[in-house]
Amino acid sequence: MKRRKFTKLAGLSMIAISASGFIKFDGLGYAGDCETTSDILGPFYRPDSPVRNNLVIKDMPGEVVELSGVVRHKDCSTPYKNAKVELWHCSNEEVYDNTSEEFKYRGTTYCNDSGKYKFTTQMPVPYDVGGGEIRPAHFHMMFSAPGYQSLITQIYFEGDDHLDEDPSTLSPRAKRRILKIDDSEEIHKIVFDCNMNDKLKPTNTALESIIGKFRNVDTGEINEFFKKDGDLWIRNDVFGKVFTYTGKNTFEYDGLPEGMYERLQFDLKTGGEVLLKKSTYYGSGDEIVRNFKRI
Repeated sequence: MKRRKFTKLAGLSMIAISASGFIKFDGLGYAGDCETTSDILGPFYRPDSPVRNNLVIKDMPGEVVELSGVVRHKDCSTPYKNAKVELWHCSNEEVYDNTSEEFKYRGTTYCNDSGKYKFTTQMPVPYDVGGGEIRPAHFHMMFSAPGYQSLITQIYFEGDDHLDEDPSTLSPRAKRRILKIDDSEEIHKIVFDCNMNDKLKPTNTALESIIGKFRNVDTGEINEFFKKDGDLWIRNDVFGKVFTYTGKNTFEYDGLPEGMYERLQFDLKTGGEVLLKKSTYYGSGDEIVRNFKRI
């Protein structure tokens, strides 16, 4: 089989455009004034966190906060019943629980009939990611709802001293995700509503055609790709990071600041051979291109 687009290979899963006027199709995906923007997944995502909405750990430092909100359909008004919401964050000691069976500061909940969700947890803190670069305090969240692209995002907090130093929070895409903390009560409150959005998405059959292990033809480096909830992931030491399908056999990592990219372009050859061109640009120097072959 010669190189083909995924639309030729297996089709795309799409949802009809809303007539509300908020949502428009730009040739690659859907966007609107009420869009909830994505952010870096980070290296610390773990699947299958316990179904619970109280993540407070007794005798651990950290102010107790209630995070709540409403998940809505793409029309930005209809509540989404039973949407899945995952939350994870570091401890007051700047540590993510990546290995223990307790899944500390990690939990999953589901929206009620009104689309509402709620977590009670303890505030994370800023931390050094290396080289003196400090990330502001933040919550990681993933919203999943049948018929929509899983939305991976981060929320930040007004007044954090490090907001002006972080590429993710300096991006205009983060403006609506820097939130006020209501500290008028003993349990502080944060409200974050989410509006789901449609994006072009390859079918499971298409993903099956490209997942597996790929070897760098020059260095021998191995990258392993797998699918989860209809998305393409690359495995890392904790679990993996997710790439968004942008059309024409191409996926991109959403978590980099504007002007930077990490791009995957797959080439399906006759007889089932699959080649991968991995292109990265981090804002300085030249684009780095690495070629892989599935093994």
